[in-house]
Amino acid sequence: MKTQTILRYKGYLETPSLFVSENIIEYEILQLQSTYNDKIDPDSFKNNRLGKLVEEFVFHQLKKKSEIKIVSQNLQIQNGKQTIGELDLLYYANELPIHLEIVYKFYLYDSLKHYSNPLFYWICPNRKDTLDYKLEKLKRKQFPLLYTDQTKLQLKKLGFTINNIKQQLCFKAQLFLPYYNKKINVTPLNKACISGFYSSYKTISEFDTFQFYIPDKLDWLIKPHNNVEWLTFNNAKSKIDTFINTKKSPLVWLKGENKEIIKCFITWW
Repeated sequence: MKTQTILRYKGYLETPSLFVSENIIEYEILQLQSTYNDKIDPDSFKNNRLGKLVEEFVFHQLKKKSEIKIVSQNLQIQNGKQTIGELDLLYYANELPIHLEIVYKFYLYDSLKHYSNPLFYWICPNRKDTLDYKLEKLKRKQFPLLYTDQTKLQLKKLGFTINNIKQQLCFKAQLFLPYYNKKINVTPLNKACISGFYSSYKTISEFDTFQFYIPDKLDWLIKPHNNVEWLTFNNAKSKIDTFINTKKSPLVWLKGENKEIIKCFITWW
């Protein structure tokens, strides 16, 4: 498990920012070091949800910087007994107050519909979420939460001032293109985020000569490697059937005769 945690951390580090220009979004993009050159204590990362584990990785990176002073992590904002939202991170960088929101996503280019905006094409593997929806949520809910009366009351108790505060976004993502159309221009997103392709379960027989590995959700972060227990096509298909029957699209690693290992989503749709 310790080895897996290190591999997950490395995979997180190597995942680029989804946005290469701040002109696309309204927030300053937090750029963090992308190479692994520090020792980590794997036991200190305890979260079993991918998004929360990534938050722990970001917190770890920032805490190592001498100019950073963390004020609050995952601050839940209460309105009476009701939780109305959460601020991922509040900190000072060289005494400048900063509110940071952290996002890590897996997006597939939707080949089933046509859209008016290039950003609208990016959907999550199970078709339940979209990039556009996430950006709207950041704009209309997550970042404005900082300025609500309930938040101001809690920040006052922490002694954290929002005068001259900066709002930053750390948005990392892995992008997947259709198997039959891998030359799609992903502009205005960062093409370095392209991590593999996806294919519908209907055409899974295309890969009957490949070996398969089906990683756990947390291991979706990991860069594919050979040191895993590979499955034959038939053995993998029986496991994939379980996902497809519940309208879930699993991530798999594929290894062909040329020994190249590729990340691929097998979609239910």
